[in-house]
Amino acid sequence: QVHVVESGGGLVQPGGSLRLSCVASGFTLDDYGIGWFRQGPGKEREGVGCISGDDDSVYYARSVKGRFTITGDYAKNTVFLQMNSLKPEDTAVYYCAVGGCTLAVDDYDYWGQGTQVTVSS
Repeated sequence: QVHVVESGGGLVQPGGSLRLSCVASGFTLDDYGIGWFRQGPGKEREGVGCISGDDDSVYYARSVKGRFTITGDYAKNTVFLQMNSLKPEDTAVYYCAVGGCTLAVDDYDYWGQGTQVTVSS
């Protein structure tokens, strides 16, 4: 059974960093892409970035490019989202999802439960 679980969220001051983890089970990362999404208060869910399982290609939304980095540890079947230079507008519930490697919500079939990230002083 395909399953992903996020962790690592929390409260951080503006300019700070957090690293989120997405642990996968029921499949191997080589066969699928993993996307990171977020949903802020009163906002629609949006794509943050993704990593392709077959060639490690990564793509980022413009709003996070240069600040966020996605990497994969295939031995641990885990994908990480390193978030630096965090801003209050990055506050959201962050989700990882299994599918291809796009920033479109509809391209993903399996979702985690989400982890809250709050950026505030």
